[in-house]
Amino acid sequence: MISLSQQVLRTDASGMPLEWVGYQDAVRLYHLGQVAYSCGSPLYRVHGGINAVTGLRSVIIVNSIIATYGSSHALKRARAHYTPPLNNPALFKRDARLCLYCGERFQRHELSRDHVTPITLKGEDVWSNVVTACKRCNNHKAGRTPEQAGMELLAVPFTPTHAEYVYLQSKRVLADQMEFLLAHFPRKSPLHARLSKP
Repeated sequence: MISLSQQVLRTDASGMPLEWVGYQDAVRLYHLGQVAYSCGSPLYRVHGGINAVTGLRSVIIVNSIIATYGSSHALKRARAHYTPPLNNPALFKRDARLCLYCGERFQRHELSRDHVTPITLKGEDVWSNVVTACKRCNNHKAGRTPEQAGMELLAVPFTPTHAEYVYLQSKRVLADQMEFLLAHFPRKSPLHARLSKP
């Protein structure tokens, strides 16, 4: 049984991932005729009212992935220059909740955002300069670069693409949604390797 909190992956008509929507928003898109097609597994069967003329009850079946109409040319141009907003939950998920200094996996509350080049040394608060670090490693590194602190950085930080960021924003991804998203990740995305590990 699927929980009502399970989100639906919304794409544009060309199949590019856009965002996650709740079942109510998905039903609204179906009702307004904005769904071009759907794929993935059926998640919800939503019953509406009874038609006074036909006596039939309306039913909308919501699939796990829905493609909606809209201008994809403008979206493609915008996506080429897109930088997703930086936030800790997405950062920790990008790095698979691993401390990129000691290599251990931690719970979210045990993690922190580390600036590879510290802000005090003119480092920026951007995806390409931040990594997930356990609080112990972050405190040990302090306001130094990894080299100055004698610490090895285990992976190079990267800025997620739009499709990768859609994944990073998810709470629970179903197998068919994950397969769909992975097809939109760059071939050399570090997320491929991180997602294949247990």
